[in-house]
Amino acid sequence: MNVEALIGELITLFMMAFALGMDAFSVGLGMGLIKLRLRQIFYIGLTIGLFHIWMPLAGMWIGKVLSSTFGNIASIAGGALLIILGVQMIFASFKKDNEPMITPVGFGLLFFALSVSLDSFSVGLSLGIYGARTFLTIAMFGLVSMVLTWIGLLIGRRVQNWLGTYGEALGGSILLGFGLKLIFPI
Repeated sequence: MNVEALIGELITLFMMAFALGMDAFSVGLGMGLIKLRLRQIFYIGLTIGLFHIWMPLAGMWIGKVLSSTFGNIASIAGGALLIILGVQMIFASFKKDNEPMITPVGFGLLFFALSVSLDSFSVGLSLGIYGARTFLTIAMFGLVSMVLTWIGLLIGRRVQNWLGTYGEALGGSILLGFGLKLIFPI
């Protein structure tokens, strides 16, 4: 393979990774409006990065067998998970104890990471069909989504201090809107 083709593939994969990572950034921005410690932000970004590695990897493996069947299902499932998280955050913002029902720790973190990485599964299906470089693809997807998640969470954390008690409701609205966008693309 010549250098121009490799550079073209790198640019294409980076653009795809950035697009997938923007999902994680947007959701991280909303989730960052919950009071999170820096250690939690680190683990959330790391977990989402890992999910953005193994979800497209699984998609690439399955993509050799199946093609477009799971693309729409993954978007709908991811949208539904984000809607559930968003509604939960909105309701939690009106509760007196200020404890969200689902938090980005333990099972809640896995649930959150899965919801933002389902679209990378469907992209992996497509890439598996076209024979993309597996290691390069998953490394790029994981790294870019991890960094963009951290950026979104840190910006959300900063804005949360300005918004006070309404920050979690705003974050829930962002997740809800993003989930609706996945289910009903314009």
